[in-house]
Amino acid sequence: MFEPKSFRYREDAATGVATITLSRPDTLNSLTFEVYRELTDLFAALVHHDPVRAVVITGEGRAFCSGGDVHLIIGELFKRDARGLLEFTRMTGELIANIRKLPKPVVAALNGVTAGAGAVIALASDFRLASEAATIAFLFVKVGLAGCDMGAGWLLPRMVGLGRATDLLMTGRKVEAAEAERIGLFHRVVKPEQLLGEAEQLATQLAAGPGFALGMTKTMLDAEHPMSLSEAIEAEAQAQQICMQTRDFREFFDAFSAKRKPTFTGR
Repeated sequence: MFEPKSFRYREDAATGVATITLSRPDTLNSLTFEVYRELTDLFAALVHHDPVRAVVITGEGRAFCSGGDVHLIIGELFKRDARGLLEFTRMTGELIANIRKLPKPVVAALNGVTAGAGAVIALASDFRLASEAATIAFLFVKVGLAGCDMGAGWLLPRMVGLGRATDLLMTGRKVEAAEAERIGLFHRVVKPEQLLGEAEQLATQLAAGPGFALGMTKTMLDAEHPMSLSEAIEAEAQAQQICMQTRDFREFFDAFSAKRKPTFTGR
């Protein structure tokens, strides 16, 4: 069991779902160096933590995450030289990379303000369920930084297209939940009181699924981006033959033959 100091973490042994709750509501769950480091390390550790098969990440209060803390991060960055600044920017990118590398579904439950680094954390998640009160903004240009940060320039165009990504990354404008759902940035928008329950229900459904196959799907979605169609078809052929050797593939066949529901183990 993990016990981070800078946010809340719990596991449901019955469902295989872990819930991460960013818990600095007085600062709209802004990130500190410690939060960044603990989140990064947690997502890396969850790769090999078999009891967890899906993850929900959300925020306490009226925000999901407002990005880096202005005083505790931005103010401190002025004390660093170029090497120190690069150390920080690489660390923030490592968090996003670890979310994408985790071969388990990640569901972001966006309960309110989602901005800056918080927006990229949401973007890196596999599913984005949002409250009607949620907003999202890629604020980096608002503070004098490039709009493409932490992988946003790679992730966002794939999700909403280059034109819309250019708009969102260059203006840093706030996007309301209805628009975010319409352009494909949010998967689903629900009433605030339904959000966490909907996210946990989805995560539970995914956790009960064929874990190895879900992980392979996530890996291939990222890997195929630079490939030609013929390269992608060959990569998928090789990935699929690996999946065909898993216990879950056999379990489906046995369950279908016996007219019962399959019990997947992720192996």
